[in-house]
Amino acid sequence: MKPISTLAGIVLAASLGGCVTPEPYDYSAFEQSRPRSILVLPPANQSPDIKASYSLLSQVTYPLAESGYYVLPVAVVDETFRQNGLVNPEEIQGVSVAKLHEIFGADAVLYLDVTEYGTTYMVISSDTRVTAEARLVDLRTGQLLWAGTATASSSEQESSSGGGLVGMLVQAAVTQIANTLTDKGHQVAGITSARLLSAARPNGILYGPRSPHYGNIE
Repeated sequence: MKPISTLAGIVLAASLGGCVTPEPYDYSAFEQSRPRSILVLPPANQSPDIKASYSLLSQVTYPLAESGYYVLPVAVVDETFRQNGLVNPEEIQGVSVAKLHEIFGADAVLYLDVTEYGTTYMVISSDTRVTAEARLVDLRTGQLLWAGTATASSSEQESSSGGGLVGMLVQAAVTQIANTLTDKGHQVAGITSARLLSAARPNGILYGPRSPHYGNIE
């Protein structure tokens, strides 16, 4: 057997190895742009779930508003695109920044991409996971101001209830059915959007001018 001190050293090294400090984000373009209003476009969806795009879109206004920005009403923006024959998120994201600025007059546009959405059955467990990426672009210059990614998972709050292998299999199947029927992904997408678009997170979006913390880089 290894001495306790040796084992403790291995555990400590493994813990430190998993906690890599991210390189600080370069906010110089963001600080120079100082956007006050944000246009959010429908997210492009790379997941197999057709609900992913609008599930995430319906929940992004709150964290952005809490971070201090005016967000153009997503329902009004979506209807404007529909009236002009654009219904596909990929087509909408292909509209030039100059045209978007001309139509909506916002300072910046937020591009979103859902890369994971839904419940996965993994024999003895079931996990609902949502991952999204974001890019904030200045509508006046076309310059990238900020980019980030975030993930949330239902397994973060769940724990095994025991009962042996059969019990775990049954529990996983029941959880998957329940998560699918109730669209657990929508709830998890809310957590993802908060992690992705709330200010004061490591390398996250900066506070907007409507926040009392405006100008702080946490």
